[in-house]
Amino acid sequence: MSAFIINKHVNPEFPTIGYPFVELFEVASTNSYAIDNIQANLAVHGTTYFAHSQTAGKGQRGKQWLTEPGSNIIVSCVVGTSFLSLNHQFPFSMCVALAARDFLAKYAGEETSIKWPNDIYWRDRKAAGILIENVVRGNQWPWAVVGIGMNINQTTFSPALKNPVSLKQITGKTFDAVALTKELCSFLENRYQQLKRGVSLLEEYNNHLFRRNEIVTFLKGNETFNCTIKGVDQSGKLLVVGATQDSFSFGEVEWVL
Repeated sequence: MSAFIINKHVNPEFPTIGYPFVELFEVASTNSYAIDNIQANLAVHGTTYFAHSQTAGKGQRGKQWLTEPGSNIIVSCVVGTSFLSLNHQFPFSMCVALAARDFLAKYAGEETSIKWPNDIYWRDRKAAGILIENVVRGNQWPWAVVGIGMNINQTTFSPALKNPVSLKQITGKTFDAVALTKELCSFLENRYQQLKRGVSLLEEYNNHLFRRNEIVTFLKGNETFNCTIKGVDQSGKLLVVGATQDSFSFGEVEWVL
């Protein structure tokens, strides 16, 4: 769990996402670091770990998140989820995806969308990825660790990445990644409070869904097929027409872009 802490900012007034804000020089994985701190009772709701460099970043479905040191947002936030039941994992995921989309759209514009289930796209290119890891104790869900990797100032990428884009490439400007991360946390807090109040986010999520009402190609097993995306339901299933089934669970199909 060792990492070199550059700075730590604490807000003593009330628990909110983004405080304490722990700035790390380098860590293997901010998500793993956050989970270790939860298990050691060293984290509270809102505790946020930002890293300038990550040597073993984690992406969806066991993939590695590759990022240039010192250029981007690499952050994990500890979020209290005890008010949610385990079958509310997708509403929480929607909350996080909408917050990340809201934030990026502020700078990149309305061509920013959510690629099911929670990648953030600008046009047809990936700007951010989200990995939520849950801490479950029995049938209780006390904590979620929200990991977000967002391309900010990086302009050259590994050939292994199919279609990346950064905020600098979109806008032509250079940004302060630490300052942007703190702003992103405020967007997360706003959406989190909506979730706590019981606000349904499904319609808004679908309004920003990547390729909605368009024909797309998916891979299932060894076969590709085309279908039209209609939306996502409250459980997180992708609703389509033109395929052999009318909905798919996450991990059941892969995008072909």
